[in-house]
Amino acid sequence: MALDSPTKQETGGIAADRLRSLVERIERLEEEKKALTDDIRDVYAEAKSAGFDVKVLRQLIRLRRSQPAEVEEQETLLDLYRRALGM
Repeated sequence: MALDSPTKQETGGIAADRLRSLVERIERLEEEKKALTDDIRDVYAEAKSAGFDVKVLRQLIRLRRSQPAEVEEQETLLDLYRRALGM
């Protein structure tokens, strides 16, 4: 076999086994992500059936992810805009 000919493990300069491993890992993670998304949807449905407003829950979760300074800035701007519109 010549030095520059592709081997079973490498085709066109790509390590096939490594590529396959990466693709399979991504596929598994995508499956896990879908399962988690379904679980989250179920929790929102449970919250809704318990009488909670899902839109407000989503806002709360978004706020909890934000830094306190960002939340304060957004609330200040929202208040300013409301006053400007006479609300």
